[in-house]
Amino acid sequence: MSQLAIETTALRRTYRGRGGTRVGVEGLDLRVPVGGVHGFLGPNGSGKTTTIRMLLGLVRAESGTMRLFGQEVPEHLPDVVGRVGAIVESPRFFPTFTGRRNLELLAGAVGAPRARVGEVLEETGLAGRDRDRYKGYSLGMKQRLAIAATLLKSPDLLIFDEPTNGLDPAGIRDIRRTMRRLGDEGRTVLVSSHILAEVEQVADTVSIIGRGRLLAEGRVADVIGDRGVRAVRVGVPDPGAAAAVLTAAGLQVRPEGPALHVTGADDPARITEVLARAGIFVHELTPLRADLESVFLDLTAPGGDAQPTGGEQR
Repeated sequence: MSQLAIETTALRRTYRGRGGTRVGVEGLDLRVPVGGVHGFLGPNGSGKTTTIRMLLGLVRAESGTMRLFGQEVPEHLPDVVGRVGAIVESPRFFPTFTGRRNLELLAGAVGAPRARVGEVLEETGLAGRDRDRYKGYSLGMKQRLAIAATLLKSPDLLIFDEPTNGLDPAGIRDIRRTMRRLGDEGRTVLVSSHILAEVEQVADTVSIIGRGRLLAEGRVADVIGDRGVRAVRVGVPDPGAAAAVLTAAGLQVRPEGPALHVTGADDPARITEVLARAGIFVHELTPLRADLESVFLDLTAPGGDAQPTGGEQR
C-alpha cells in the first residue's frame, strides 16, 4: 500500500488568454502522506485549485504524472474515486429541501446506505438542524452540509478547496475542528487555504507553492523551524538611542510598543554586544521565531525564496 495519498511529479498546466499563455502549474512535485491534515498553501493564482482539479480529472494536465493512493490518474481514477471526497466549488443543494432530505437524495445517487445520512449529520454537528431547510442555513452550516455530503461514501481522502472562505470566526472554528477530527480518525485531509493561522492550528504537514512551483513541504514544525529565529524583541531604557546604534550596525529596527523589533542578527548575543559597546544595557531580549504565516510570506513574496525547503525534495 502506498504511503502517499497524493503524489505528483513535474506536473504542468498552462492557460491561453488574451494576454498570451499563462502558467497555472509548472513542474509541481507534491507529496501528501496518508493520514492526518495536510495544508496546501499558496497565494491566489499560485495553482492550488488547478492542481486539485487535475487530480480529480476536471482539468487535463499537459505533462507530468499524478497518483492517488499509488494509482495513476486520470487513467485509473475510476478505481480510486470511491475513496475520494472533494469540495472544489460551492456545492449545490435544493434550497427548499431540508439538510437531511438533500443528503438522502445524494446518498441514493452515489449508492450510499440511507443509514449513513444520520451518521454524517452527527459527524458534522448538524443532527439538531437536519430538519431545517437548506436556504435557512448559515454559511458555516452550508459548508458543514457540504462536508457531510463528501462523507457519505466514507472516503479515505477528503479534498477541501478554501473551505473557510467567507465564514465568521465561529464557522472557521467548527470547520477546523471537523477537519482535525477527520485527520485523527486516520483519514487524509488536503485543505487548500490562505488563512495561515488556521492551517497552522490544524495541519500536520504542509506544502507551500508559488507561481505553480513547490517552495516548501514537510511537517509544520520542520518547515517553520528551518527558518530559525526571525527577529528579537529588545527592551532598553532609551529605545530611540538604541535604534540608532543598532541601525548603524547594519540591523533592521522598528518600534514595537515600548520595545524594539530587531532583525538581521544571526545571534541575539550580537545585539547585546553592539548595545553594550555604546553603554546601553538591555532589560529584555526575546527571540521571536517564525510562524507559518511569516514563512509563507517570505517564500511567496516577489523575489522570495525560490528553492524548495523542508523535508525531502525532488
